[in-house]
Formats: sequence, structure tokens, C-alpha cells
Amino acid sequence: MAAAEDELLLPRLPELFETSKQLLDDVEVATEPTGSRIVQDKVFKGLDLLEKAAEMLSQLDLFSRNEDLEEISSTDLKYLLVPAFQGALAMKQVNPSKRLDHLQWAREHFINYLTQCHYYHVAEFQLPKTKNNSAESNTASTSMAYPSLVAMASQRQAKIERYKQKKEMEHRLSALKSAVESGQADDERVREYYLLHLRRWIGISLEEIESIDQELKILREKDSSKEASTSYSSRRDRPPMKPFVLTRDMAQAKVFGAGYPSLATMTVNDWYDQRRKYGALPDPGIAKTTPEFKKAAQQQEDQEQKEEEDDEKTLQRAREWDDWKDTHPRGYGNRQNMG
Repeated sequence: MAAAEDELLLPRLPELFETSKQLLDDVEVATEPTGSRIVQDKVFKGLDLLEKAAEMLSQLDLFSRNEDLEEISSTDLKYLLVPAFQGALAMKQVNPSKRLDHLQWAREHFINYLTQCHYYHVAEFQLPKTKNNSAESNTASTSMAYPSLVAMASQRQAKIERYKQKKEMEHRLSALKSAVESGQADDERVREYYLLHLRRWIGISLEEIESIDQELKILREKDSSKEASTSYSSRRDRPPMKPFVLTRDMAQAKVFGAGYPSLATMTVNDWYDQRRKYGALPDPGIAKTTPEFKKAAQQQEDQEQKEEEDDEKTLQRAREWDDWKDTHPRGYGNRQNMG
């Protein structure tokens, strides 16, 4: 008994459709910004009602691939518009972080609507590319790097024809609207009214899919450029190198440092350690030390230290000799051959 009462309280399919259609019309003519709370509440409510209507249509199995368009009753034709309305409201959602998902979701709904209309031969049109047929289309189009002028001209002509047909259908719809909504129109006019609606939304869906594809391309290129800039900036985080004199050992570093006091000096080992610290060079790892290796390393270090001391003594003697020559000119003290 309670289950029966709940079923009676649930909205029927016509109520769901008409309420969601009215919400879509309100959003289309709203004077408030699309991102305002009032408009977004209507968008979310309309999407929720349309989702329920789509589930109900699936449960009722109202449309079958085994029947033709003529076999669908005139009052049921309007329910073919449910996926088109879902796509239109999905496009009205405002959330920059989920814009890519909203566009893909809206495109899927428009494709579903166009596929249904194409199957029932509601109008003559070409289905846009989908995941199934895009591979075949790409294979044929890879040989052409740029669209030909003939193709561009045909696309422009198709847009012009769609615009003219849209205006004619809107004029005819406005003439039939009052009679159909008041219930005074016969079945033939009701059927014509809803078929015009279906054909009008075919043109709208084709235009929306073209716009969605362009925006998707921009968003994906933007994401790829962000990833590239992030990886490039991570490489630039290392501090820039300052000019310096690269020497072989500490003795040369002292000599060049004395000769060029404004220029920094470092040995090869110091330079390597600094670049490895900033991640500019690979870390060779820590080698396993053995007693023989330690002994050889100690001997090499002692030898280098001895060479440094010898170099310092040699340098000191050279400087003392230079100083002595400055105070003792050539021939100083040789007086035996003077007349």
C-alpha cells in the first residue's frame, strides 16, 4: 500500500519533461549572469529532472530500433528531445575546474540526440565525428595538412542553409504553438509541431558540437602548455652559475686567486660537488672503501700536500729572487775590470 502511494507521489513523465523544458527556457532568456546563483539553481534542477526523465524513458522502453518514425505517436515525439535538453543545460554549468568534463558530457548528450534522429531519419544531416568513426576520418584526412578551399566553402554554405532553415522553422513553430498548447490542434498539426522542434534542435546540436570541439582543443592545448611550463620552471629553479676560474688543485687556486682577486676560484672537485648538489650532474654514488684504497688515497693526499708545500717554497724563493734583483742591478759588485 505504501509503495503504491509513493508511486502516485512521483512526478509523471510529461510533468518532468514540461518542467525541465520551462527551466531551460528560463535559463536561455535570463537577464542575470549565467554564473549567478538563481540561474545555476535552475540549471541543476533542470539536469536532475531530465536525468529522471531519461531513466523513466529507459524503463518504459518508449523508443525501439525496430520501429520507424511513423510508428511513434505524435505526443511521444517530444521525448526524443531529452538528451538535447541535457546537453544544452550541461553547457550552462559554470565551474572552470570542471569545464572540460562539462563539455565532454554535453557533447555526448548532443551526439546521442543526433544519433537517434539520424536513425529515425528525422532530417538529412551528417553525424559529427565520434570515438568510433574519428579514426576512419583521421586516416582519410591525414593526407591533407590544411582544409581545402572547396571544403571551407561547403561548410560555410551548410551553415547558411542551416540558419535559413532555422528561421523558417521558428516562424512556423510560433504559428503552431498557441494551437498545440491550447489543445485545439489536430494530430497532424501536433506531429508537425514536434517534428519541427526535433529538426530545429538538430541544427542547434550541430552548432553546439562544433563550438564544443573548438573549446576542447583550446583547453587541451592550454593544459599541455601548463605542463610544459611547469617542467621548464622546475629546471630553472637551480641558481645560475657565477663566473669563476677552474683550477686543477689548491695551489693553482691560490695563484689565480691572487692574480684575479675579483674572480672566484675553485678546484675541479669543488665545482663537481657544487653542481651535483644542485642536481645538474648525476650522483655517482658512494663507492665501497677498502683498507688498500684508503691507504692509496692517503698516500695520494700526502703527495699532493707535499707538492703544494714544495710549490709554496718554490714560489717563495722566486719572489725573494725577484725582490733581490730589484735592489741589485745587473753587474752589481763586479769592480775588478773598472778603469
